[in-house]
Amino acid sequence: MSYSDDLLKSVLTRTKCVAVVGVSMNPVRPSYYVARYLGLKGYRVIPVNPGHAGKMLFGETVVASLSEIDAPVDMVDIFRRSEAVPPIVDEALEAFPNLKTIWMQIGVEHAEAAAKAEERGVTVIQNRCPKIEYQRLFGELRMGGFATGVISSKL
Repeated sequence: MSYSDDLLKSVLTRTKCVAVVGVSMNPVRPSYYVARYLGLKGYRVIPVNPGHAGKMLFGETVVASLSEIDAPVDMVDIFRRSEAVPPIVDEALEAFPNLKTIWMQIGVEHAEAAAKAEERGVTVIQNRCPKIEYQRLFGELRMGGFATGVISSKL
């Protein structure tokens, strides 16, 4: 799928609160470091994972499902397999009447669920990572695609 830089930048600029579905408590998992990065960039990140419900992550209580969130959510970021997407999209559309974006991580796509969300006026991004796009669009991207802040070699 192809998305214009203007669209991606608009989504990342207008978003204030992100629900991350499938977030891991393990710091080496992509869902953990993407959620952490978004939080460090000023987004409110609400972690969603039934296996860790009730625990604290990034200053927020992990919830089991999107319907348990009582805050307005602008974007739902999905870290689940493609076949798990339809019920997540259905729950997101029901739980958040003002939802602006559904973002499916790299490797995650579901055309029917995307079409359903788009019919409701929700922007859908598939098979992309908001961390990578943020770094690329806002001038933080380093060689290899990741700005780790760690110097790994010396001259």
